Amino acid sequence: MLGSLRQEAHHTSVIYSPCYFKSGELYPKKIIITKLDIILKKFGELMRDFRNVVFLLIIAVFLLQMFVLKQDAKLAQEKEQIKPTVALSTFSLYDIAKNISNDTIDLVMILPFGVDAHSFEPTPKLMAKIMQSDIVVYSGAGLEPWTHSFEFKNKVIDMSKHVKLLNSEHGSCNHEDHDHHHHEGHEEEVDPHYWLDIQNMISATQIITDEISKLSTQNEELYRRNAKNYISELEMIDAEYRKRLTSCKKETIIVNHNAFSYLSQNYGFKVEALSGLSPDAQPDAQNMLKLIEHVKEHDLSVVFFESFVSDKAMKSIAAEAKVNVDVLQPLGNITADEAQKKLSYKDIMLENLEKITKALECE
Repeated sequence: MLGSLRQEAHHTSVIYSPCYFKSGELYPKKIIITKLDIILKKFGELMRDFRNVVFLLIIAVFLLQMFVLKQDAKLAQEKEQIKPTVALSTFSLYDIAKNISNDTIDLVMILPFGVDAHSFEPTPKLMAKIMQSDIVVYSGAGLEPWTHSFEFKNKVIDMSKHVKLLNSEHGSCNHEDHDHHHHEGHEEEVDPHYWLDIQNMISATQIITDEISKLSTQNEELYRRNAKNYISELEMIDAEYRKRLTSCKKETIIVNHNAFSYLSQNYGFKVEALSGLSPDAQPDAQNMLKLIEHVKEHDLSVVFFESFVSDKAMKSIAAEAKVNVDVLQPLGNITADEAQKKLSYKDIMLENLEKITKALECE
């Protein structure tokens, strides 16, 4: 066998050293070396695979750490960017805050769209949301009886304390005066529809701007700039009313309930109402006859009602007097349809102006 290997070595030019015996078999050293090479090669491959695995593990750990750090930073940023919450009880106040805050504040409209402000009572769920708000701004002047027994947790603003109010006789009064004129839990002598006075809206804008600037100091410059623009819009509305209502053939409008005294006093026309300050008052038959006679005597062309109350009585008056009937918006709230159309205080005030101008036959 050795001779055979030597012969093979002679043919392959390989010189073999002494042989290796195992289990009675004679193995050439070349074979031993070849198997060792294979083992070493396999070991080297395993080591390379091991190093690759270790390298991949290091990369995975690094990426995991980067992900965790990024998530922590994101959570910290989100925590810093949590919007403060401001709850407002009427649409006009809500419109002010919406235009000033520019989506930097979570605004809660306490009064659901399509609900009358005079008779609204918040649900327990809404009460909890109001309590959690950083600031609560309510209209006051007896419009929201639910506020009398509500224990506010944070900052609360009764806006009626910062504006000029009218009493039921259309005379001016301040908040200290009207606080003492209650009737069955309501401040009946005070007209709560003060947002129809542009100067009151300007005052409310300034108050809300000051308060939310304290709440979110980093956005104060934005709020001041937006407030300035909003007040300019209010002044434009005021100027338009004065211009359009200067010269009119008629002097009186007929309405469902007396929510328009601020407009009539500021712009020089009169209001005859079926009921007083509350739209829930039952229509009086004698008063209905009086209004019918007034419409006929003064040759009026239209009578007005509100979306949130029954239009039955006003339609009866219109039918009897043979005149048109239309909606006039007192802006304590807006309808669901108006909300869907994204109508603003400015939009509705100008719509009201068009209707009043037509009713009074203004030039």
